[in-house]
Amino acid sequence: MLIEKIKTPGLSHLSYLVGSGGEAAVIDPRRDCEIYVDKARAAGLEITHIFETHRNEDLVSGAPAVASMTGAKVLHGPNSDGDVVYADTAREDDCFAIGQLEIRVLETPGHTDDHLAFALFDSAYPEKAVGVFTGDALFVGDVGRTDFYPDRKEEVAGRLYDSLQKILALGDQAIVYPAHGAGSVCGSGMAEREFSTLGHERLNNPRLQISDRAAFIRAKIEENHYQPPYFRLMERLNLEGGKPAPRVMRPSTVALAQLRKLDVDHVVDVREPMAFASGHFPGAISLPVGMISAFAGWFIGEGDSIALVASDQSQLASAMEHLVRIALDNVAGGYVGVVPAAAQGERMRSIPMIDTQEVARRLDEDGSDWTLLDVRDADERASAAIDKSQHIYVGHLNERWAELDRQRRYTLMCASGMRATVAAGWLDSKGFERVDIYLGSMGAWKAGKR
Repeated sequence: MLIEKIKTPGLSHLSYLVGSGGEAAVIDPRRDCEIYVDKARAAGLEITHIFETHRNEDLVSGAPAVASMTGAKVLHGPNSDGDVVYADTAREDDCFAIGQLEIRVLETPGHTDDHLAFALFDSAYPEKAVGVFTGDALFVGDVGRTDFYPDRKEEVAGRLYDSLQKILALGDQAIVYPAHGAGSVCGSGMAEREFSTLGHERLNNPRLQISDRAAFIRAKIEENHYQPPYFRLMERLNLEGGKPAPRVMRPSTVALAQLRKLDVDHVVDVREPMAFASGHFPGAISLPVGMISAFAGWFIGEGDSIALVASDQSQLASAMEHLVRIALDNVAGGYVGVVPAAAQGERMRSIPMIDTQEVARRLDEDGSDWTLLDVRDADERASAAIDKSQHIYVGHLNERWAELDRQRRYTLMCASGMRATVAAGWLDSKGFERVDIYLGSMGAWKAGKR
C-alpha cells in the first residue's frame, strides 16, 4: 500500500497519491501534474480515480489533465455554482475501491458548498477509518475559512461546524490528510507540522475546542480574510477545466536588447527584496519568488503579459512554476543580469531603506508631508501598531494606490520588510518617487523598544 503526500511550495498545497493492489487514486492534484503519473508508474500502479475535495480558489486543479493522461474518473461534490464539466458527482456514502483500500465520501460543506471529505478504510480492518482527506474543512491546528459566501456567513459557518462533527465521528485514530499546510492563504492558524490525527486535533486545535455551535459561528464570522482577485479566476477555471500546464516550465531567456523591446503589462522582478531595492529596472514591480503565490494574484490580472527579471536561471524556473499553478503564466520572457545591465549604463531605480532611529525621528517631527504606511494584515495590525502610522493592506494597494498623493513621502512597513518591499515596488512603478522602506519593520521596532 502507498500513501504519498506531494507538497507544492509557495501555495503550501498538499495533494496525495494513494495506491493498493495495482490501482491508485489522486486527491486534489495541482496543475503541473506529471508528478502523479510518474510516481504511480514507478510504484507499478494505474491511476483509476481522481478525487477533488472542493473547487479550489487558490490554484488551478490538475484533475482534468490527469484524467486525460490516464483515463481515470474524476469525482467532485455537488456544486451549487454550476457543473464541474470534467467531473462526475460524488455524494454521501459513495464508496470507491482502490485495491484493498476503500474511499468513502462524506459531504462536508462550509468552506465551500461542494466540499467533500474522503475517509480512507482498509477493507481487511473495516471497523475504523485509517485516515481522512479533509480538504479545506480541517487543517492541522486550524479549520477552513468560511468567507466565500458573505450573504450567508452564519449559515456556512454553521455548516462547517456540522461537517467537522461528521469528520470527528470517524474516530480519534484516523490520520488527518489536509489540502494545505502552514503558509497557505486558506488559513492563518495552521501548525508547522503536517501530520496529526483526529484525536490530537480534538484535544489541541483551537477551533475544535469550541463545543457550542453558536459560539463557533460567532468566532468564524469575526475572522479577517483577504480574497485576491485571482480567486475568481481559479473558481471559474476549476468549473470549466483549465488548460494543461505548459510542457516547458521555464520562460525563454531574453537579452537586454530584447527585454527593452518587449511590450508587456508587467516587468516582474523576482529577486530578493534587498537586491530589488538596491537597483531595478524602472517600472518593474517586486515579487520575490517565495511571495509570488501569495501576492501575484493581487497585482497581475488574467491574461496580463509578463517579463520576469531574476538573479539566475533557477530563479526564473521557480517563478514560472508558481505562476503556472495560478494560471498567470503569460510570460513573454525572462532576463538574468541586472548588475551587468547597470554596468552597461542601463538606467536603474533604487528604493532607500531606513532604520528604527530614522522612523522614530520622523514620528517625532511634524510629519505634515510624510506617512508611515503599514501594509500588514488586519490581525497583525490589531495586535500591535506604531502610533501615527496608517494602514492599507499590501494587496489592497492594487487599487488604493490611486488614493495616495504622489508628492507625499511614504515609508512602507510590515513585519520584517518583505511585504513592504512589494508595496514600495508597486508604488514606485506607479510614479511615487518619495518612497522608502523600513528595514526590519515591526520586528525592528519592537526590538528597539526593549
